[in-house]
Amino acid sequence: MGPRRLVLTVSLAVFCVDVDFFALNLALPAIARELGVATTDLQWAITVYQLTLASLLIPAGRLGDLLGRRRVLLCGIAAFGIASLLCGLAQSPGMLIAMRFVQGAAAAMLFPVGIAVISNAFDVPARGRAIGTVYGLGAIGTAIGPFVGGALTDALDWRWVFFFNVPFCVAAFVLALRHVQESHDPSAERVDVPGLATIVAGIACVTLAIDRGAAWGWLGWRTLGLAAIGLALLALFVGIERRVRAPLVDLALFRNAPYVTVTLAGGAGNVATCLMLFLATIYLQQVRGLSPLEAGIVFLAPALANAIGGVVAGRLGGRGTSPRLVMGGALVLGAAGLVGLALLSAWPAYVPAFALAGFGLGVTWSYTSVGTQQVVPEAMAGGASGVTLAIVVGLGGLSVAVGATLLEAIVDGGATPTTAVHVLFAGLAALAIVSAGALAVVGRRAGAAARAAAT
Repeated sequence: MGPRRLVLTVSLAVFCVDVDFFALNLALPAIARELGVATTDLQWAITVYQLTLASLLIPAGRLGDLLGRRRVLLCGIAAFGIASLLCGLAQSPGMLIAMRFVQGAAAAMLFPVGIAVISNAFDVPARGRAIGTVYGLGAIGTAIGPFVGGALTDALDWRWVFFFNVPFCVAAFVLALRHVQESHDPSAERVDVPGLATIVAGIACVTLAIDRGAAWGWLGWRTLGLAAIGLALLALFVGIERRVRAPLVDLALFRNAPYVTVTLAGGAGNVATCLMLFLATIYLQQVRGLSPLEAGIVFLAPALANAIGGVVAGRLGGRGTSPRLVMGGALVLGAAGLVGLALLSAWPAYVPAFALAGFGLGVTWSYTSVGTQQVVPEAMAGGASGVTLAIVVGLGGLSVAVGATLLEAIVDGGATPTTAVHVLFAGLAALAIVSAGALAVVGRRAGAAARAAAT
């Protein structure tokens, strides 16, 4: 098995998911016009994808442990490619939304199973470099997603936003077929069905409540009721996991302070990344009046910086560098770039600030999985990775819905769109700084505890 080809295989799969996550928003008005519905009716094409992805990340990782990671990875790539093709061929909103559901389920397979494939194929020193490279190359898709969506819709047709994924999925499938070896978790037992049902339903309810809160009203009975049901199901899930012999999630993870801190810091970094790209898309096109192509050229700066950040994170991971140092420093760099975006408007300064933010947040996102592997026992590494991805990806997806609501509220309060965007950029910078501080404090305490135990 060629290590580089294996990394390329998983990177292509992650790239498709990352592009797809952000490409559709700018195409929604064109889709609505052609299918003869209101743009708001197509919000479910976004919502169902986020719901499915967030809900199935943990179960999909467990499925790979049980049924075979190569098999599940191949199924995920094939399903994502076929669903992308059928989305592009959709003749009704119902078909489009149904295929977006399939895309979300397939994406949930690709993330945790792809990382598990990498972890199984590489030894510890090389594993960090490989995971960092996967996330770095995949992050290019995150940064260029809005450009792909807008440019393809303007130049060709909205259907090409989905067709764009197909050749990448074909290439990833062929590479996976040839270069990925089958692997299982020998300690994995049968699926914890009650735990599976409650966590999927609980995450789906909470995600839907947050996603639709602006439309339904944050204090409306539907929003609060759905959120309450979701939280109750998640509490029930915790109770189930405490009693079953083979839990879906080892709750001991959440008693590991360094693990929790690294995961939440990674979540904060992904929130900042997702919301930064969303806000920049609005600012560049709706405030500054750039065309999708012109905005896409600007987006190349954070896309390239994000990719470089992933490679840097991989190199540092291969050396076993502390998450406290890498992620804390990267969050500070990201915060500096976000402050620049909040204060600067002239292109000679704006573009470098955009790139700096992309680099810092790219290192943070890429190092999250590497960092969590360093702070948990090896026997818990697989489960820890799935839980981390579920939290980090879920928070990133939900941040866009919450950010859109905050942006609208600030504008409704009398601020200009420019001011509203800048306020939110400053808020993201503050979030990054607080997360870096939390990493420093917890890391220092963990180090002191380790030294005390040694003596």
